[in-house]
Amino acid sequence: MNTEEPELRYLLALTRALFQNPAAQNRVMDAVGSAQEAYQRRSEITDICPDLSKKCAQSIADMEQHLERADRETDFLKRHGIQALGRNDADYPARLRDAVNPPVLLFRLGNADLNAKHILSVVGSRQCTEYGKTVCERFLGELAEICPDTLIVSGLAYGIDINAHRAALAHGLPTLGVLAHGLDQIYPRRHADTAREMLETGGLLTEYQSGSNADKMNFVARNRIVAAMADATLVVETREKGGSLITTRLADEAGRRVFAVPGRMGDEMSTGCNRLIAEGKAEIVLSARQLVEAMGWQTEQELSTPIQRTLFIELDNDEQDIMRCLEPEAEGLTLNQLTQLTGQAVSTLTARLFEMEMKGLVRMVAGSRYVKV
Repeated sequence: MNTEEPELRYLLALTRALFQNPAAQNRVMDAVGSAQEAYQRRSEITDICPDLSKKCAQSIADMEQHLERADRETDFLKRHGIQALGRNDADYPARLRDAVNPPVLLFRLGNADLNAKHILSVVGSRQCTEYGKTVCERFLGELAEICPDTLIVSGLAYGIDINAHRAALAHGLPTLGVLAHGLDQIYPRRHADTAREMLETGGLLTEYQSGSNADKMNFVARNRIVAAMADATLVVETREKGGSLITTRLADEAGRRVFAVPGRMGDEMSTGCNRLIAEGKAEIVLSARQLVEAMGWQTEQELSTPIQRTLFIELDNDEQDIMRCLEPEAEGLTLNQLTQLTGQAVSTLTARLFEMEMKGLVRMVAGSRYVKV
């Protein structure tokens, strides 16, 4: 079930009232439970959310002025077949929901599975070289062969972003573009044809309403979605400073793994990747198979091989801890949640879960959640 009127109307008004302030939006939603309730109790919002700033509290008190604009936006969404997703909706990206201050409202165009079993973000420089283009082509070509259910996420920008999207399309991988503006436009314009092609097997996603331009601050906010909604981020080519490095930091803060493709020593366009690897902020990766194995993802060959469960299975202490955590959770737990509950490192836990899948003890379900079999 996804967000519909009347809640959608008030969510549109709330996010406009607290524009570019997801922390305040989440604080209000956590306190009152719904945007409609926030509107109805807008005059007492200071009592309900005492830690809300005076400016934000006043914005909530004046929420009524945004309702007419919300009605026009609802119209726009209906006319263009755009789906609105509140953070509690089933189709909302579960990985993103677990992050700090996720968007309380997202807009999706296309049919991408935002809770695909495997999601990889690919980022890099806007001024990529032929080397970066070749890496995208070869890496995603190999990934399509061994793990074809992987959703490729990027930002539709120049350079590595657009080359990742196009390589994914060429090899039949679904791909999603996360935008820093509303769905009434495509930036940059020259990528509009690729964006339309992506709608067939993937799509576009944004937290911005129509009429929102691609302002500089929006790109940083966009990067947190690119980082947090994926299982891992792959940096293909980047200078020592740039937006890609912000994305890797955000991915690390969200508990996601970061991989980087090394470049030649002294090559300006690879200094960022080489430094990430040298400082231990990213794992070096030389092939798609290496990344798939590091993540513990099942390959196409493994998926076609039936799992034979042993009658009596002895579990080590780490596996017992995982099973104890999963036991009471019918809907399962994400990798992040299991990391927090067990205290095991992400890399260790990933390997454990892969082994347990092979033993027929656990399986991954929608939203990248693990459940006990």
